[in-house]
Amino acid sequence: MERRAVTQAPATTTPSAGAPADAWSSGEAAALVGAELSGPADLPLTRLDTLDRADRATLAFIRDEKHAQKWASSEAGAAIVTRGVEVPGHDPDRRALLIVDDADHALIRLLERIAPAHVGPPPGVHPQATVDPTATLGEAVRVGAGARVGPGTTIGEGTVLHANCVIGARVTIGRACDVRAGVVIEDRCVLGDAVVIHPNAVIGADGFGYRPAPDGRGLVKIPHAGHVEIGDAVEIGAGAMIDRGKFGATIIGAGAKIDNLVQIAHNCRIGRSCVICGACGIAGSVTIGDGAVLGGGVGVRDNVTIGAGAQVGARSGVMDDIPAGEVWVGYPARPAKETMRIVAATGRLPKILKRLRGLGVDEGLDRD
Repeated sequence: MERRAVTQAPATTTPSAGAPADAWSSGEAAALVGAELSGPADLPLTRLDTLDRADRATLAFIRDEKHAQKWASSEAGAAIVTRGVEVPGHDPDRRALLIVDDADHALIRLLERIAPAHVGPPPGVHPQATVDPTATLGEAVRVGAGARVGPGTTIGEGTVLHANCVIGARVTIGRACDVRAGVVIEDRCVLGDAVVIHPNAVIGADGFGYRPAPDGRGLVKIPHAGHVEIGDAVEIGAGAMIDRGKFGATIIGAGAKIDNLVQIAHNCRIGRSCVICGACGIAGSVTIGDGAVLGGGVGVRDNVTIGAGAQVGARSGVMDDIPAGEVWVGYPARPAKETMRIVAATGRLPKILKRLRGLGVDEGLDRD
């Protein structure tokens, strides 16, 4: 990457949070993220976007060599780039690179400053909300139109309940939580501080448990007398479902991030800072260790354990315990290297069959 004209960004005054994008310059953006600036400091920047959708007023993003190859053909005026990534075709007389230790983290810092705040209900309890007289609301709690708060429930200081939330009886919600529109939190569930729940998630519905009726005619529902406990700083995506325990609690550890449309069944124990991507389905009594990551659409059978720091590839089907720190993929899931060997071998089967037939060893082989 061309490194001439690289300077430490001047300590200019950066736009405040929510400032209009047309107030930004390449120098201001560099100062905000602590970047070295390779190029002009006075380029006007009005938007953030990808390299292939950029114009001259765009600040783009280069995290690795693959993205760097697009710089020469992009119209972007400036880009945040990870230090050490070579950027072919950079002309520091015309365009600017903001060189940082980690482009992903720098972009997060920038987005935190410019992303508009989510618009919530006004202070207080909306006239069309219903709060049971025995419920306790902390200071600065906001309750939106159509929301309902059940008897004996406690809502912590600064928490926001958006429109049409339904909070059951004897629920405990901590401080500074953000419960978005249409969320349902059933009876006796417990939320820590700074929990974010996106629209239409359901916390504490009955688990899916049935047994054949003694007379063999139909099914008998298993009551679920437990609850859900959610730790501090957990974020739960839109439409996610977390079922209450049969007895005891379904537990979501502090800092866990759960994507949209995830199903977590009764009595699961999800560790701290786990990442569970969209459309995962986790059956009952599964234990997932701290820091584990499940890719999109993973299915996990009941009563298995996924160890701390393990990673499971998208669309995998987990049928057995996964040791801590291992990477598993496939259906059924196996250690990643084993799965890749199986996939590679499967791809060679047509050639192997052809050779066998050429040797006259074709008895029982499917010719279709």
